[in-house]
Amino acid sequence: MSEEQFVADGAPTAQVGETAATGHGSVDGVIASLGQLAELPVDEHVAVFERAHEQLRGALDAPSGPRPPAGTASVG
Repeated sequence: MSEEQFVADGAPTAQVGETAATGHGSVDGVIASLGQLAELPVDEHVAVFERAHEQLRGALDAPSGPRPPAGTASVG
């Protein structure tokens, strides 16, 4: 069997050691930053994961979609 991973429906996912793009620049940047873990001592991994978690939370908390023009009130 190859290193290719499969999801439940049989579709291949990213190869081991690769990351698939999410389409969200900020999220892709965080995922790419995790690539530095291999070069760091294990005792520095926690700080990297904490920074990644903080950045991902920020991306999730950011409003999505177009913002209404300034000075317009939302109807609710």
